[in-house]
Amino acid sequence: MSSSRRAARVGIVLGALAVLAIPVAILVPRFSEISLLGALYVGVPVAFGLGVLSWLAARRARFYAARSVEPRSAGPVRTARILAWAGLYAGVTGGLALGVYGALIWAQ
Repeated sequence: MSSSRRAARVGIVLGALAVLAIPVAILVPRFSEISLLGALYVGVPVAFGLGVLSWLAARRARFYAARSVEPRSAGPVRTARILAWAGLYAGVTGGLALGVYGALIWAQ
């Protein structure tokens, strides 16, 4: 297995976990005693961190694929990049939402 394919798979897994981190954090309070806000305080940074790691893995996969001698399909690398950006978007958007909520609570 080539390094680009391995890095792309890592990027895909991390990106999928980043995209799913906030929906899982929303479901956690339904089955436990944790509050929704407390779950989101954990889920949003996890989504952002996994998005950054996925972006780094996708970047490494693209680097390896660009320097490879064998022509390969760019499908896994492209999927890793899309999921990485989606995870980063979810983390940043969740962070902005929590920031606005904190500002509104502070302003009361």
